[in-house]
Amino acid sequence: LDVLLVGDSASNVMAGHETTLPITLDQMIYHAQSVVRGATRAFVVVDLPFGSYQGNSKEALNSAIRIMKESGAHGVKLEGGVEIIESVQRIITAGIPVMGHLGLTPQSIYKFGTYTVRAKDEAEANKLKTDILALQEAGCFSVVLEKIPAKLAKEVTESLHIPTIGIGAGPDCDGQVLVVNDMIGLTKGFRPRFLRQYLDLYSGIMGAAQSYIKDVKARDFPNEKEQY
Repeated sequence: LDVLLVGDSASNVMAGHETTLPITLDQMIYHAQSVVRGATRAFVVVDLPFGSYQGNSKEALNSAIRIMKESGAHGVKLEGGVEIIESVQRIITAGIPVMGHLGLTPQSIYKFGTYTVRAKDEAEANKLKTDILALQEAGCFSVVLEKIPAKLAKEVTESLHIPTIGIGAGPDCDGQVLVVNDMIGLTKGFRPRFLRQYLDLYSGIMGAAQSYIKDVKARDFPNEKEQY
């Protein structure tokens, strides 16, 4: 893997929350520290969580600095377009690489009301085009495109000189991203259209736990070789 994204989706898949909103900056730093320690060659990017950058550009910069200084990560990701450009520019000016995120932005779930595909209508598609060019001009090194029509993702990707990373955005983005818990089948019952599940780890874990319970109850574990 070239890039590891420490996503605020940890709020969902690690902490069991319904949205990404509850996770804190301290919690993101904790998760990022663990990923950085385990990474050998990948570029590690960390989400700025909801509430850590929406106030103003100074707040955004301070949050980004904390992530870089305390976790050892290599860059940060922010959701939004022209409305966060000042924050993006200030963070980049401080020497911190920034990845953008457009389309379905989960931190705005209560604004959208649903996790449906975004930018299907002309007005929202045009805003996305404006936003992504603004992010590129501001100095973002890459932009995540989440749950937008494949045709639109192809069009904007071809208009940029920075790479796009797609999730539910078709095959023509420069790269792809999935939440690892979803990709390895650790999240039971979550199967959106864009997800390809490469392993059914949930069933494997449940099977192992059931076998363990069975062996303990039958006093087959531990056996003579498994004691001192």
